[in-house]
Parts: sequence; C-alpha cells; structure tokens
Amino acid sequence: MSKLVQPHGGGSLKPLLLPEIERREELKRAATLKKVPMTSRETSDVIMLAMGAYTPLDGFMGKADWHGVCAEMKMTSGLFWPIPITLSAAQNLADSIKEEEEVALVDAETGEIMAIMEVAEKYTIDRDFENQHVYRTTDKAHPGVQKVNSQEAVNLAGRVRCLSEGEYPEKYKGLYFRPAESRAMFAEKGWSKVAAFQTRNPMHRSHEHLAKIAVEVCDGVFIHQVLGKLKEGDIPAETRTKAIDAMIQHYFVPGTVIQAGYPIEMRYAGPREALIHALIRQNFGCSHLIVGRDHAGVGDYYGPFDAQHIFDTLWSGALETQALKIDITFYCKKCYGMATAKTCPHGKEDQVNISGTKQREMLSKGEPIPPEFSRPEVVAILQDYYRSLNK
Repeated sequence: MSKLVQPHGGGSLKPLLLPEIERREELKRAATLKKVPMTSRETSDVIMLAMGAYTPLDGFMGKADWHGVCAEMKMTSGLFWPIPITLSAAQNLADSIKEEEEVALVDAETGEIMAIMEVAEKYTIDRDFENQHVYRTTDKAHPGVQKVNSQEAVNLAGRVRCLSEGEYPEKYKGLYFRPAESRAMFAEKGWSKVAAFQTRNPMHRSHEHLAKIAVEVCDGVFIHQVLGKLKEGDIPAETRTKAIDAMIQHYFVPGTVIQAGYPIEMRYAGPREALIHALIRQNFGCSHLIVGRDHAGVGDYYGPFDAQHIFDTLWSGALETQALKIDITFYCKKCYGMATAKTCPHGKEDQVNISGTKQREMLSKGEPIPPEFSRPEVVAILQDYYRSLNK
C-alpha cells in the first residue's frame, strides 16, 4: 500500500498515451483526419495529458468547465482545477469540423501528429474574463495574457488519445520521468513525504536554501524543472540541468534530492500557477510544493506572497498536496550564511538579496558573481553559456 499522496481526484493515474502497438495503427488513421495545428503551449498540454500529469482530465475542457475553472477554480463535476486547459482553432477550420468528428492534433512547429481528439463541443470565450480571473490582469504586456489573446477564434473540446510525447523522452533521458515513474522512485527510496521544488532557472543560493529547509522536514526533495518553452532571456534547460547537477553534487547529502524535468510551458500566472504546480506534483507523488517569494510570477503583477496566500482560500479536500511556505531568503553578512526574516535579526544593510533576474543581468554583462549569490561550480557553468552567446 503506497504511503504517497493519491493522484488528484482520488483515483488512479490517468495517462492518455496509447500503448505502442495501438499508436502505430492510430497514427496511420490520424494521417487521414482533418489536422488541427497546436501552439507550443497546447502541444505541451497534450504531452502533460499523455504522461498522466493532468490526471484526471481526459482531454480539453468544454465551455462550462472553462467558465467554472476561471471563475471558481472548479469544474462542473466539483473537481478543483485552477487554470483552464483548452485548445483553439481558426474559425474556418472549426466551421468545417462536425461535433463527434475525430481530428488529428498536430504540433505546428514540428508537424508531428500528437493526438486524436473526438470533438464534443465548439465554443468561443471571453478572453478578458479568462485573463482577469487567471492572471488578475488584462494588460497586453503580460506574457500569459498575450498567449490567451493570440489564441484562435474557437475552442474545441473533447476526449484525447495521445500518440506521442514529442522529443522529450529522448532529448531529456535521465531527467524526463512520468508520474508513475517518480512515484516508483519515491517508493523505492522509502519516501512518503516529498517536497517538490519548481524551477525554470538555475538554482542560486536562495533556491538552495529553500530546498535544504525542505530536506530537513521531508524525506527528500524533487527538483522538478520546466522543460517546455520559456520566455526570452531565460536560460535553456540543457544549461540549467548541468548547473543544478553541479549544485546537488557539491552541496547536498547524497540520496536526499532527485533532479527531474517535465514538459509544461510556463503561463506566468503567479498564484493560480502555484496551485496547478501543486496539483501536478500531487500526481507525481509529492506531498508538498515549496512556495517562496513570487512563485511563477512575472514583473510586478503579483505581491511577493500572493502565491502562498491563495492556498488558504481553498475549500477542504480541494487539494492534497500542501504549500511549504518559506519567507524571503537572503545572505546575511553578519550571520555569515543564508537566512530569512524569521531567523535573522539584522538590518537590510547586512542583507544580500538574491534573484534570478539580477543573476542573469550580471552574467549577461560579464560581471563577477559573488559567492554569497551563487555557488562557484554553478557560476562557472553559467559563465560558459553566456560566453558562448557572446561568440
């Protein structure tokens, strides 16, 4: 009997990727169907459905579920879900598709057929309604709002049968684990209390401190990084993985951390995204999600602790995985180490505040990174990457 948290919805994991033998036959059939091109975000959502990370969803949401998720973070079934998972199509293509017709879902960037969907519903949405509820803004400069506003005119809903996980299993071998696989790893290690650390950046000293606090109170930490498309200026996954690996090797007790990645594309939805990150980690078997300052935020759209506070607004039973809430961390020159406002009595003049944005700025300008900011083994890898850009 597993001691890990149950998959979301209380049942079993629900991966939608067909067995390999069925996939070969269905791919032949899919080639004869109408093609619906997908954006990178929609493609990443198909892969999340394929691996079971979006358990218990069986496809893309209809209008009633879309509205309920936006307005109340709740599907018509009563299931907690904080961000809509939708698929859009151009008006002329949508008009040509009949309800109950099967269509092939195609990655627009690679041309690969990713899934077959039986279209149950076609509908239009109020983009401002979604943006205001999910992103708390309709500002066109917000990257999540931009994605919603650039969607095609009509949403298609229906059950999905997945035929591919794209390049991820091969490209990120040793890093790409499905929820069933991470659960098996945790069970093998005897872990029942696992904290997930979400990151799209290489880990600096503040991130390291957060993870080490989690190691103290849990059986282990699952450093779970974004492998999907990022915004311009973010450090790519290949470099980030090397940097995180160097940090784990030199500064963590062996056997306390697992580094992995998953194919989600960031939405930069701040508090709402913290909730879906926790929901997804519940499917991966994690009892906690580390939530520090400005989780999944961008710019100044959200307060530094909004992503922590939103967990307190959930109803009983909405989500099994809990937030491990940790204060803003910094290096204190008088404490000679990492600290938070709860553990350090000294003033701001003694604090070195650390951020991924500031680190990227220093690296891009070729400025030295102080050891209070990031580990030298990590810095060396990042400096090599930035030197390659300058070349």
